[in-house]
Amino acid sequence: QAKSLDVDAEASIIVDFDTGQILQGQDIDKPLGIASMSKMIVEYILFEEIAAGNISWDKEVSVSDHAYQVSQNYELSNVPLRSDDTYTIKELYEAMAIYSANGATIAIAEAIAGSEPEFVDRMIETVESFGVTDATLVNATGLNNKYLQDNLYPGSSDSDENMMSARSAAIIANHILTDYPEILEIASTPTKTFREGTVDAVNMVNWNWMLPGMLFERENVDGLKTGTTDLAGATFAGTAKEDGRRLITVVLNSGDDKSTRFVETDKMMDFGFDEWTMQEVTENWKEGLDYEPLSVENGKEDVVNFEPSETLEMLLQLDDNVEEDINYSVAWNPDILTEDGSIEAPVAKGMELGELVIEYSGNELGYLEKDKTASVPLVATEAVDKSGLLGQAWNWMVSFFDSIASRF
Repeated sequence: QAKSLDVDAEASIIVDFDTGQILQGQDIDKPLGIASMSKMIVEYILFEEIAAGNISWDKEVSVSDHAYQVSQNYELSNVPLRSDDTYTIKELYEAMAIYSANGATIAIAEAIAGSEPEFVDRMIETVESFGVTDATLVNATGLNNKYLQDNLYPGSSDSDENMMSARSAAIIANHILTDYPEILEIASTPTKTFREGTVDAVNMVNWNWMLPGMLFERENVDGLKTGTTDLAGATFAGTAKEDGRRLITVVLNSGDDKSTRFVETDKMMDFGFDEWTMQEVTENWKEGLDYEPLSVENGKEDVVNFEPSETLEMLLQLDDNVEEDINYSVAWNPDILTEDGSIEAPVAKGMELGELVIEYSGNELGYLEKDKTASVPLVATEAVDKSGLLGQAWNWMVSFFDSIASRF
């Protein structure tokens, strides 16, 4: 019986980074407010622009009136910016990643795209390229639009906010960690001083309270992004690596108490790391499949044997009776099968015949990518040559008389 986990949040998900397996989830496809977790998309685009050589860390950026006004709002997470000064992209990025500074985020968006609304177009394009289809994005910060005065994304209202599902937030986190793992260097920084040594110095304390030295410290947590608004509640995309395995966790709307998201994430990480283990699942495939070789037409042999071309490992829950909880099936390559489900000779040794599909009942939520399955190629274990003309004629006669007999 698969164990489950009850998480105190409106939606949650635990994903194994390497395999993409979803180890726990509730309402994972329900679009909800993501608040400042939106800044993960800004971070991805910024790293993309740096990698492409379109912008550099030491580029000096002047601050627009829009970014300046937002940065002066002390209701919000901010480092106050000056309208008559310039800031490096690196300074602004650190303020956004560590302190969730909203004015700094807008300044980055404007430096890349010219305006925040044009940057939102880029955000939408980016998440859609990841396969995310349930996102509503109206600004770069994740703030409620009421804080943006007249600088609204076309078609959005002054009460709109960024929305997406827990699965989609995990997909974005997964892309960041895959393409730009160096993001963790700043995401894991507990504290840093903005503009150290100047009158504008601000001691930035990371809102991720699971980092070293923080209130809910957990060893090996090194990211990723918190968010809080009235509509979204307290949200958090977390990540940690233990014993060579990395998990991505997301909680959406864990209530008004900013601590709950960390308590629940800690519980989720315990579950993901402690209750699951990597095991080979191709060992007993023949028994699980009730194995029969594949029929061959017009071959010197009537059948060909097959086997997985490699072993496959999956995360399984501890104490599970694996033989009962794993189902094996074959998806033959439709391009090589005849109408009656056999293969036409000749067959080469090592020829790929199809895939062994492995389903695990403890993994009922499947994978981060909805259509993904656990599978391994099936290959012919020996060659089967085509029979001579006489043999083919004989096979045709046998087939013909079998079909006649079947009518009576």
